[in-house]
Amino acid sequence: MKQGFLPISRKEMEDRGWSQPDFVYVSGDAYVDHPSFGHAIITRLLESLGYKVCILPQPDWRRRESIMEFGEPRLAFLVSAGNMDSMVNHYTVAKKRRRTDAFSPGGVMGKRPDYAVVVYCNLIRQVYKHTPIIAGGIEASLRRLAHYDYWSDTLKRSILLDSGADLISYGMGERSIAAVAEALDAGLSIRDITYIDGTVCKVRDLSSVYDPVILPSYEALKEDRLNYARSFYTQYCNTDPFSGRRLVEPYSDHCFVVQNPPAKPLTQEEMDQVYSYPYMRTWHPAYDEAGGIPAIQEVKFSLVSNRGCFGGCSFCALTFHQGRILQTRSHKSLLTEAKGMTEDPDFKGYIHDVGGPTANFRQPSCKKQLTKGVCSKKQCLFPEPCKNLEVSHKDYVKLLRKLREVPGVKKVFIRSGIRFDYVMADRDDTFLRELCQYHVSGQLKVAPEHIADPVLDRMGKPKNSVYQSFVKKYESINRQIGKKQYLVPYLMSSHPGSTLKEAIALSEYLRDLGVMPEQVQDFYPTPSTISTCMYYTGVDPRDMGPVYVPKNPHEKAMQRALIQFRDPRNYDLVLEALKKAGRMDLVGFDKKCLIRPRRPKDKEEGAGRRIKQYAPAGQGERKAGKRGKKKTIRNIHRKKTI
Repeated sequence: MKQGFLPISRKEMEDRGWSQPDFVYVSGDAYVDHPSFGHAIITRLLESLGYKVCILPQPDWRRRESIMEFGEPRLAFLVSAGNMDSMVNHYTVAKKRRRTDAFSPGGVMGKRPDYAVVVYCNLIRQVYKHTPIIAGGIEASLRRLAHYDYWSDTLKRSILLDSGADLISYGMGERSIAAVAEALDAGLSIRDITYIDGTVCKVRDLSSVYDPVILPSYEALKEDRLNYARSFYTQYCNTDPFSGRRLVEPYSDHCFVVQNPPAKPLTQEEMDQVYSYPYMRTWHPAYDEAGGIPAIQEVKFSLVSNRGCFGGCSFCALTFHQGRILQTRSHKSLLTEAKGMTEDPDFKGYIHDVGGPTANFRQPSCKKQLTKGVCSKKQCLFPEPCKNLEVSHKDYVKLLRKLREVPGVKKVFIRSGIRFDYVMADRDDTFLRELCQYHVSGQLKVAPEHIADPVLDRMGKPKNSVYQSFVKKYESINRQIGKKQYLVPYLMSSHPGSTLKEAIALSEYLRDLGVMPEQVQDFYPTPSTISTCMYYTGVDPRDMGPVYVPKNPHEKAMQRALIQFRDPRNYDLVLEALKKAGRMDLVGFDKKCLIRPRRPKDKEEGAGRRIKQYAPAGQGERKAGKRGKKKTIRNIHRKKTI
């Protein structure tokens, strides 16, 4: 296996003595040869199998010539939008264009198109009419069947049809892409590769499709959103590699999209192999002049210890992509990578993270999963921990202890999310104690998301009482070890099920806590999540019951403002929300009030007086004079934030 970066230009390809690559990997991200980037893993995997692989990062989609850099590959084009869905990469939840792109040279925005997989595949097909195209990555994976597209507010067809690709490799694609490569190399036509787990194909009839579950047709989905909710839940119940059925989505009498069952999870040995390839662990030198690729900063000195998540949050697409079965790397593999980090001249002694989708999951939730799969209609942790759930942090604690002892490592942080309900289900407090003692630096980020149980139920999150119990235990352990460390809760506004009543309840909780979040995430309806299905259909696909969905931009702004009610800029929105909800009892001078009433003359007075006016109720009002005003402003900014 040749060391060094894979070719990203014809010259680099020819320098290797190649006249034609076997595969050309087209990516919406710049080329970073690090295992946190999907294009690096797939290309290194194919290289390890003996294939010649070139990478075409961020081709200019406005020029057909850009796709011709390496000529026609011998076997296929592989196409991915990158580590993120291109629309999430480009737009905020308010559909405003983002200013920077962390996956592009220098963070410059505009290096990839909207709906990148469709655009890249169409561009290839204009030039190479018959060359196989295999789409993969998060964008193709989560749009593999008909899906609601938030940015166009429409129900879109399978991306397989709009892109003109021949196959989709969905989920974590190591197994499926290796099987497809082997079939193509053996001379099999791409049209005949319809049987590989972890792929989606299109067929003209169902004569060769074994034991399928027929979903509602695309036309039926468009006619009735309830049909889409039912179809989506069928898909959700078939995301397990052991029990998942083959799904068929009809588009006409002669066009069917077939989703084969998910690929089987990797063994620990296979996971270790994936992370042992000769990655350069940085961006290609071609980006040096632009300042490199910002996205690597957070992951360069982080360790991926697991894949999959049995947490089952409604707003998360992991069930559809990585699946719910935990796959882990061995201690030896992780220690080898950590020791390699210490030899990097940029390493300062700090491992930034040891985790994955959920850091403190290091084993399947129960023994039967590795042979029978996960339960299709039951969750491991929600609404309460399953009686069969095996809770243990012992392996994770052992791993962290070993990493702390690696020469050259000063501190090991845990920055991936931890499931606090899983922590609370563990009768042994060793992990939480060592987390506070060694792996937190002043603040621990957790994700209660909300405090109103009706909203938490829709989110698939534990009841608020579980989070409150965790808060008490966290504070108690920190007192015992003599540390002052805080919790930083991630909160979400405008999730399906959240009315102004629940939004106000959240603001009252923050008032009592004495904090104001600096950042709040509005619910973002990304493809293939239960929450997005609720947003589009108005029902919960799990029980088909109606769900209140805040869609009006102004109402969403009010819900967001209520979380940051102390911000003077949000006064009018907070006041309007309280009036609309009939909660004017929260406007006044009592310490339980959110805001103070505005006096008529305040509208005509200066900004300084208005800042004073907006000060939270019960904080005390300074009187006349510049000195008094400065103290008022200072007190506001001194208010504890998170």
